[in-house]
Amino acid sequence: MWIIHFMRILFFCVFIISAGCSEKIEPGNIKKENRKIVKASVAVASISKQPFLYEAVGTVNARTTSTISGEIMGAVKSIHVREGDFVEKGDLLVELDDRQVSANLRKAEAGLKEARRALKSAQSSRESAVAGAELAKSTFNRYKILLNEKSVSRQKYDEVDARYRQSKASLNQTQELIEAGKHRVQQAEASVESAKARKKDANVIAPYSGKITLKMIDIGDLVSPGTPILTLEKKGAFCVTLDIPEEHIESIRLGQKASVSIPSLQEESVKGIVGRIDPAADKKSRSFRIKVALPDNQKFRSGVFARVAIPVGEAGMILIPENSVLRNGQLTGFYLVDEKNIVHFRIIRTGRVFKDLIEVISGIRAGDRYIVAPSPEIEDGVILGTAK
Repeated sequence: MWIIHFMRILFFCVFIISAGCSEKIEPGNIKKENRKIVKASVAVASISKQPFLYEAVGTVNARTTSTISGEIMGAVKSIHVREGDFVEKGDLLVELDDRQVSANLRKAEAGLKEARRALKSAQSSRESAVAGAELAKSTFNRYKILLNEKSVSRQKYDEVDARYRQSKASLNQTQELIEAGKHRVQQAEASVESAKARKKDANVIAPYSGKITLKMIDIGDLVSPGTPILTLEKKGAFCVTLDIPEEHIESIRLGQKASVSIPSLQEESVKGIVGRIDPAADKKSRSFRIKVALPDNQKFRSGVFARVAIPVGEAGMILIPENSVLRNGQLTGFYLVDEKNIVHFRIIRTGRVFKDLIEVISGIRAGDRYIVAPSPEIEDGVILGTAK
C-alpha cells in the first residue's frame, strides 16, 4: 500500500511542475506584456566631418626676451631691481661707476676747445693773408703797367711778381689750415658726443616694459662691454613653443588658430595663433618647431607646461549630444533603441568634446537610434511609445 501512495504523490508533483513551465520566459528578458512603455526623444547617429586636431605638448616662453649687458667698463654701483620685478620702459635698472667715462668726457671737451681755438687762429691768419694778397695783387698790376711803359726795371718787376705769387700761396695755405681745423673740430665734437653717450651708458635703462627674470651681477662686480647683467621679458607677450611632426607641417600655416590649455592655471583653454614656423626640420626628430602666440595675460609664466590642439585636417566621427551619455562609476553608456522600439543600455567609449557634442569612439554605429537626454524613468528593456 505504501508503494501506491508514493506513486500518487510523485504523479501529483510532476503535474504541478509541468503546469508551472507551460509559459517559458527567456533568462534576462522581461515578458513583453510586463514591459513599461515610455516616451522620449530619439536621434539617429551619423558620421560628421570635424577638424582633426593634433595634440602636442609645449612650453610657455616670452615672445620677446632680452639679455641686457653692460656697454662700458666699470664697477656696479647700485642695483634698483630684483628678480620678478615689473619695470616700465625707461626705468633705471643698474648704475655703473662712471669715473672713467667722466674723465674721458672731460678730455674730449678739452680737445674740442683746443680744436676750436686752432680753427679760430687759422681763420685770423686767412684774413691777414687775404689782405696781403690783395695788396700784392694791386702792386703787381701797377708794376706791370710801369714795365710796359719801361718806367721800372725788370728786376724790380720780378721782385713784385714773386711777392704776389707768394701771397697767393700763403692765402691757399691758410685756407687749407682752416679746412683742417674744421675737420679737427668735427672729430673733437664726435669724441665729446661719444663720451657723453658712454656716460649715459653708466645708467642701464629698461628698453621696454616687462619683468626681470634673472639677475646676474651684484654690487661691486666689475663689468665690461658685453657682460650680461639682467634678463628682461616683455610685458604680456607670451607664446608656446612646440614641435610638429613632418607629416603634419603642410597643414599648418601662419595665422592659424590653435587651442592652448595650461594645467597649472586651472582655467579654460585660450585661443592662440601660429606666429612662427621654422623653415627647416630638426635632423634628429624630423619635426618642425613652431610658436603659438598667446593673448595677453599677466598670469602666464615662462617655462610652464602647456597642451596645444591644432587643426591639421578633417576626420569623420560620430558625435552625439553630451546629455545623451550616461555615466555610472567607471561605466559610460547610452540608451540604444532597436527596430522593435525596445530600449537597451549599451557601453561606449568616448573621446573629445565639441561644445555640447561628444565623440563616440566605439559602441555605436552610423544609423543607430538612441535616446536624447533620457529621463529617470528610462531603463534597460522598456518600450519606446511614440518616438520623435
